Formats: sequence, structure tokens, C-alpha cells
Amino acid sequence: MQRTKTAFQTILFLIISLLIAQSCRDSQEGLDCFPKVTIQVNLNLNHPNFQGLQIPGAWVYVNEQQSGTRGLIVVNTQQGFKIYDRNAPHICPGETTTLLVEANSKLVCPHDGSEWNLLTGEPLVGSSVTPKMYRYQYNSQNETLLIFN
Repeated sequence: MQRTKTAFQTILFLIISLLIAQSCRDSQEGLDCFPKVTIQVNLNLNHPNFQGLQIPGAWVYVNEQQSGTRGLIVVNTQQGFKIYDRNAPHICPGETTTLLVEANSKLVCPHDGSEWNLLTGEPLVGSSVTPKMYRYQYNSQNETLLIFN
């Protein structure tokens, strides 16, 4: 039974991957295959998982419900926050296209080595496309960060 379930999941994943790959092409607004999902996350910066975001230069991965298809990267830039989608902005989603933070200073695409400045999103190496970013509202009275699109 477990083997059948695993085989079904693998086949489903391959079909979805092929459909995404076939529909992937550049447009003026970025890649057509970039997942379009609703982002609605409310972070309490007093919670132990997010307390670090009170410090300029700090960052966290966010994998809460409605945080995109692969999660978010939230960064305190001292002037505010940057919220990046973890999908690589310049290539269609695949197994190796989830952005990572390296050296606490840059975003990196493991698929092709493209890099972006963590605090600004500016391209450093490879792709000239900036990572997808989301809007936010910060409430300093109760230390909450609402992230949305």
C-alpha cells in the first residue's frame, strides 16, 4: 500500500513539473511559471522563532501557512524589512531552485549559483532579475509583522 502511494505521489510530481516546465517562458513581469499564491502571514516578533528579527541584519526562513509555495525569507534591513519569496526569480521552479541565505549576506540559487544582496535584493552574480518581494505592515506597539501580496 505504501509503495503504491509513493509511486502515485512521484507520478503526480512529475506531471506537475512537466506542466510547469512547458508553460515556463519570460514575460515583461517575470516568469510565467512563477507560482501565483496568496501570501498572508502575521509574525509576532516577540515569539522565540522570530525574536531575532528585532535586530538589524537578522533574517529568518518563514514556512508558515500561506507563506508561498516554498516559504519566505524575512530580513531586518534597519530601514525596515525585506520579504523575499524563496522561489528563484529567474528560472522555473524545480528541485534545486529554492533560494538560500549564505554568509548572512546574500541569497543564493543552488541551481545555477546566481546571487543577490540579502539587504537590498540587488543582483550580484548571474541573474539580473531581482527576487520577488512582498509588502508588509509593521506594528511597533505589539511587535507584529503582517506580510501580504
